[in-house]
Order: sequence, then structure tokens, then C-alpha cells
Amino acid sequence: MREHEQHEHIDGRHDRNDPAADAKLREGSMDLAAVRAKLQSKTGKQYWRTLEELAGDPEFEELLHREFPRQAPSEWEDSVDRRDFLKLMAASLTFAGLSGCGRTPEQYVVPYVKQPEGMVLGKPQFYATVMPFGADAIGLLVESHEGRPTKIEGNPDHPASLGATNVFAQASVLNLYDPDRAQTVTKFGEIQTWSLFVDSAQAIAAEMKAANGAGFRMLTGIVTSPTLAAQIQSLLTLFPQAKWHQWEPAVGDGTREGAKLAFGSYLNTVYRPEKADVILSLDSDFLGSGPGHIRYAREFSRRRKLNGPTDTMNRLYVVEPTPSVTGATADHRLPLRASEVELFARALAAKLGLGGSAAIPPDAEKWLDAIAKDLQNHKGASLLVAGEQQPAEVHALVHAINATLGNVGTTLYYTEPVEAHPANHLESLRELCADIDAGKVETLLILGGNPVYNAPHDFDFASKIKFDEKKNRKPVKNTIHVSSHFDETAELCDWHVAESHYLETWAMRALSTVRSA
Repeated sequence: MREHEQHEHIDGRHDRNDPAADAKLREGSMDLAAVRAKLQSKTGKQYWRTLEELAGDPEFEELLHREFPRQAPSEWEDSVDRRDFLKLMAASLTFAGLSGCGRTPEQYVVPYVKQPEGMVLGKPQFYATVMPFGADAIGLLVESHEGRPTKIEGNPDHPASLGATNVFAQASVLNLYDPDRAQTVTKFGEIQTWSLFVDSAQAIAAEMKAANGAGFRMLTGIVTSPTLAAQIQSLLTLFPQAKWHQWEPAVGDGTREGAKLAFGSYLNTVYRPEKADVILSLDSDFLGSGPGHIRYAREFSRRRKLNGPTDTMNRLYVVEPTPSVTGATADHRLPLRASEVELFARALAAKLGLGGSAAIPPDAEKWLDAIAKDLQNHKGASLLVAGEQQPAEVHALVHAINATLGNVGTTLYYTEPVEAHPANHLESLRELCADIDAGKVETLLILGGNPVYNAPHDFDFASKIKFDEKKNRKPVKNTIHVSSHFDETAELCDWHVAESHYLETWAMRALSTVRSA
């Protein structure tokens, strides 16, 4: 401010912005003559924050030099200044760091009394195994150190993997060491001994044997293990009136029922995309999921590489409602609603001379003509694949079209079912729930899976096994759940038994326990 501006501010223009200072002036707490004299002795521009600073008010000077207001909790004691506080803090941090550098307890490495044959400490070993994956089995090579699996790769000699893996196989070794895995036997959530479970299972088995297994039900997912299938069959032989139910939420029943509709029985379809020049996928992500997708992806990619002047690339058409790995790889992709895929399949069958008709969207008409012409020009070297979530009618149409085009035996072939006991999973679960509601189930053994979480909401599976407060009883007298984690189903079951990982077991221990009774 200039000097005359400063005088104006002191003489009265301050009242617009500082009512408190104006009151002080009115009260006469400031000596204006002294302030003016002080200003006249100054040269150059002068700045101040308040009138108290200009007048040199002692209270303002004290407040200015205090870091904290009076009575503040963090106000320093007179006996400790800032320098001493920093010294104490540095010392505290130093001692805290030293506490983490202490010597760990001594541990002794005990050598093998009889070292396993072929094992050299520090040198990895490899063994071949198979990972169950829905209705598929992935051949793997597992690297292990001193008996502990550490890395997984595909087995080049296994027909289902051809040396490749997927993300689920790679992550499965982490699941082996998951600290949240169930490790003990529990009853109503309380840890119990294995011997107590064995005694309880034998008592239940004795009751079931007296009734020939009436009231005994087993619920599993898809079973492809011959060992586990043989153990289940031995239980069904021991308890003739027992029933085996299956539920797999991520696999549709359309594939099984479509084969049954077309051939009269369940069959397994194996594709050979390496030999197909033209491929049509009807809502099937056969390169990214489903049985055999690892092998299919490898064979398909081989035809995408031109290693010689006579090599030709295959051509992939995809009709699907949702983008997928296969759709992203396609040469031509047609987005259609899931409900319109069946109409497209019927229209294609009519174009190829199989009869029938169907109305499809106008945008798909040109697509349909091009595909039908391309398939007819490549008879015996074409392939149609239907998605697992499509209804049985679509799968039956695809079987009929492949047969009409002469693809059977070249780009695909059929085998006996890979599943030990193929069934309609939705109907199987519906039958189990109906028997529970009718009071026909006394003992329910659930091997793997989490039906309380992933069963259809209409079934309300949780109410089928949890305690009914209104009736003051449980719908099922005995419930046993075998799984790798204590999940939603385990919380509602009487017994929960920790399931072994596929890398550390051949079959289920609980089945052997029940059978031994």
C-alpha cells in the first residue's frame, strides 16, 4: 500500500472489511498517533495482515510465534522442545526396526531316513497326471520339488491337451496351497476328529443297509474318473434302493439330450477342426471353453499358418449372441439373439435340403445364402458345432446337417460317453428336490459342488437341507458334504469333510469310509 492509502485505511476505510478492527478503534485500544508516526518512519511498500500487526499488539505477536493455540492437546510441554521430540521419535523408530531384525528360531532340516528312489534334493521331478475339468480331462505334466507340485504344463503326449493348458489348470496349483482350504472334519461347524466321523458314518451305513439303501441319495457333479465311478457303483450295489443324482451348473443339458434325440442314446462328439476347410459355430465357444477346447484351439491354429505354397487357410463363421473367444477369431461373425440361433439352424437345414422352414431376421438372409453355398462346396471338409447352452433341437439339427454334408468320419466322429453316468442334470436335481419334499430322503451325501449357491433359484435347495424352525426338524436327517472349501452348502450340512486336491489323491476317502461299513 502507499502511505496515503495506509492512512485512509486507518482513518476509517477499514470498516468495510474488518468490523473487529473498527470496534477496536472505536474502543480506543489502538494509539492512532503512534501508528501514523510509525508509518511515516517507514519507506517503500509496507504490508500487514491485521491492524494488530501494524500497531505491534503484544497479544498478536505472541499468537504469531505460537505453533499451536492455547489449551491444544498437542501443545508442547516446557520440558520437551521440538529437537528433543525428534530425538525420541528417531530412537523409537530405530528400536522398532531392530525388533524385526531379530534372529529367527533355529530350525533343523531332518534328512530322509530312506530317501525316495530317483529324488535329488533341489532337483525337480516331473510326473504326468490328468486334471478333471467338467466333462473333460486335461493331460498335464507337473513339476514338483521334494514331492510338492510347483508348476503345471500341458502334456504333449495327451490327446486332450497336446502340450497346452488353460488358465484353470495353471491356477490349480495355487488352489492346492490355498490357506482357506478345508483341512479338518467339522460337525455343525465345530472341528471333530476323523475317528468320530468314521463312527458316525458307520452307524448311518448300518441303518441304510437294514433298509437296502432306501432313503439314501448321492449328489455329485460330472464324474469322469473311472476310480470314483467304480466306488459309487459299489455303493449302489451295496444299497440297491439308493439313487445317484448329478448337478453341474456350468454345463448345459442340450449336448447330451441333442445326441439322444438324434441317435436314441447318449454319445460323445469329437471334432477335428484341423481337417475342416469351413467351420460354422452356432453359439459355441469351442476354442475357449467346453470339452476338448484346448486341443481344438491348437488344431484350428495350425490351419491358420501357411507354411507352403499349397497350404490353404480354413474359414470360420460364427453366429452368437455374446462375444466370445471363438467369435473374436472368426472371419465372419453374425450377432443374433440366443432365441434366434435355433431359427437360423432350421433355416440352414431347409437350405441344405433337409426340409422345414424358419423365418429369420432380414440381415441374416444374405449371410444364410453365403454359408449354405460355402458348406455345399466343401462337403466332407466342413464342420458345424452347436453351443452347450443351446437346446437339444439345435444339437439334433447340427448332427443331421453334418451327416448330410458327409462330415462324419472326417471332421468329426462319435464315441461312447466320457461321463461315467450321463444324465439330464436339471431333471436329476429336480427329482432329488421332489424326493426331499416328499420325505423320502434320510441321508444325503454331496460329493463336491455347492448346490446351495449354484442350484436354480426355483428349487430353493437351501431350504431342502437346513433346519426348519416351523416344523422343528430338518427335511433330511443326515447330510454329509465333501468339498475343498467350507462354503454355503457346508454351512447347512451336518458333517463337512475336507476334499483332497486332484494333485494329491486318486479318489474320495469318504466313499471308502461309508463302503467299509
